[in-house]
Amino acid sequence: MPFISRPAIAAAAVAAMIAVTGTACAPSDNTADAGAAASATVSGGANLALPTSLPTSLADLDKWKNALKNGGWKDWDKSKWLRDAADFINPVIDGLWNPSRMQSADQSDKQVASDVASDAGQTDPEPAPVQAAGAKTPYSQNAAGVGKIFFDTPQGSAVCSGTVVEDPAHPGKSNLVWTAGHCVHAGKSGGWFRNIVFVPAYNDNGLPAAQLQNATRDVVAPKGVWWADGAQTSAQWIAQGAESGGSGSPFDFAVIHVKPESGTKSLQETVGTASPVWFDAPSATQINAISAFGYPAASPFDGQSMFSCTDKPGRLSLDASEPTEYRIGCTMTGGSSGGGWFATMPDGNLGLVSNTSIGPATPTWLAGPHLGSVAKGVYDSVSQNFS
Repeated sequence: MPFISRPAIAAAAVAAMIAVTGTACAPSDNTADAGAAASATVSGGANLALPTSLPTSLADLDKWKNALKNGGWKDWDKSKWLRDAADFINPVIDGLWNPSRMQSADQSDKQVASDVASDAGQTDPEPAPVQAAGAKTPYSQNAAGVGKIFFDTPQGSAVCSGTVVEDPAHPGKSNLVWTAGHCVHAGKSGGWFRNIVFVPAYNDNGLPAAQLQNATRDVVAPKGVWWADGAQTSAQWIAQGAESGGSGSPFDFAVIHVKPESGTKSLQETVGTASPVWFDAPSATQINAISAFGYPAASPFDGQSMFSCTDKPGRLSLDASEPTEYRIGCTMTGGSSGGGWFATMPDGNLGLVSNTSIGPATPTWLAGPHLGSVAKGVYDSVSQNFS
């Protein structure tokens, strides 16, 4: 069965093959303690192109910002698309993500790991579809840490989902967001995406699209717009991630560090919560239920409202040499990529155990990576970079 990724890109029709979260899939994690050394900080986008040269002066930077704001992708030289750790750049462009631009990014016609040795190469029967249910409003009270990620690609503005997670370097004051690798970097075929922002509790009251046409920014972004000033995904995703075929999916995760457009209050203080990340969680065979959250944007959804699915997880192995992924029944579509997956930890609290990465062309289930040593290396690196 063909699989596809779950981001949503405006004005871009997408074929239905296996696709990783965002735009590509991540490689295997079969090397012990690959950890932080196997990760890279980057910024870019799937199938994107970068500028022929980077700004070297304030004047050049202003010109570059204006070019980006006015669709400067056409001037990018794909051969120089930024891919590597030191390449991430995401300058704040005041007013870029206004309500109208956020909504247009949602209008997409795109169809959108365990380290446990006994799980290697194991795939359980395909789960029955679980109908996505609308999240309870207001989201800021019932799913405060969940939000939408907006970014620009050569094909147009795109959306994913993300979750506020704890930062060990800044207890109670985290500015970290967990999402899919394909939501920040194009993988093998490209580099970092641009103009990446996180909007927690987007459309807090779940208003229908018709009522958002003339909405103010406070309505669609009640907790503000947070610009990424740091991002990291796995080296495996960068090397092997693909928009179709599932390559890189076991490593399709990323951590973004964000900052507010104004003020000094942290993201966690602003939204009131941050989820713990449950690294090295048990095999799917030992977890009773996983709940996935996101903002699906492809039909029959419109990207304006939050949804969730809860199901007993199964196992999905795309390659016996790579970590086995979690899989649940779920009808969420493109735009849900990167959204957090939650399970009850031994202490009784909910922890983030995965994120949406891939699903079939006909949306009946979703799969996400097991968060092992490589994921922890990415997480720790971003935290330490801003400690």
